[in-house]
Amino acid sequence: MLELRHHAAAADMTLTPRLVFLMTLPPLLWAGNAVVGRLMVGQVPPLTLNLMRWLLVILILLPLSWRALLPLSRITQRWRYLLAVGVLGVGAFNSLQYLALVTSTPINVTLVAASMPVWMLAVGALFYGVRPTRPQLAGAVFGLAGVLLVIGRGSLSNLLMVHFVPGDLLILLAVIGWAFYSWLLARPPASMRGEQRPDWDWAGFLLIQALFGVAAASLFTAGEQLAGVAPVQWGWGLAAALLYVSLGASIAAYRCWGLGVAEGGPALAAFFNNLTPLFAAVLSAWLLGEAPQPFHALAFGLIVGGIVVSARSNR
Repeated sequence: MLELRHHAAAADMTLTPRLVFLMTLPPLLWAGNAVVGRLMVGQVPPLTLNLMRWLLVILILLPLSWRALLPLSRITQRWRYLLAVGVLGVGAFNSLQYLALVTSTPINVTLVAASMPVWMLAVGALFYGVRPTRPQLAGAVFGLAGVLLVIGRGSLSNLLMVHFVPGDLLILLAVIGWAFYSWLLARPPASMRGEQRPDWDWAGFLLIQALFGVAAASLFTAGEQLAGVAPVQWGWGLAAALLYVSLGASIAAYRCWGLGVAEGGPALAAFFNNLTPLFAAVLSAWLLGEAPQPFHALAFGLIVGGIVVSARSNR
């Protein structure tokens, strides 16, 4: 992730093709992550899966960005901030997501995650003094309407019959933590801005986040193992899943998310995150051999409408 830039001018945000790509790819990859996490239930414990995922990310990034770890004083002087983003963005969020998928479905998990614009706007207003605008509130309504349409499969009666399980509460906690994580990226402390910020590139910064996050994930996994879980079932399926969640849902998605938040702001990024349930529904249907339905297209239109409306908000 590059250093996040701040724009003082109050101007309408333009949805360039680059920005649309940066903010669309992470939801697609994270939707696949939810489906893969569900497929891995029974093959690997959820907290162990998260730890393995980020250990692999570290092994991939370390040869490329090990210089970011030196001198160590640059990290120790900023350890509070780095610990916060590492635990929220790597340790807690992903652990809670995989744990939620044990009792919930990818669509339900991504539905709850679609409340992110609400939490993003709330965190911005309560902790950063950024009041939501009418276009942002209207965009939230459009986006949530599209998400609910997907979950209800185009029918209000189906929507009323949706049952929520403990896993949905876990993903809600994860989403609130992710809102804080995104705002910490967009509004870092003085030691992470301007000339005071170390010359870490995106890979080096992600590596440092992953190291702090893995420290927390290791504690979570130790507790999981002490509680007694089934052993890991090693195989090519697990290997392929680990490659996807590490290279795609971690490195590529986090890189694009960081750039997207930098250019469009955390609030706009949250609206793009509403594409995740739609992608999850399509991927789940594809894996089950079901063709997309007309309501998927309508939901897509509503979600995109929410993105366009919110993009007109003054930053």
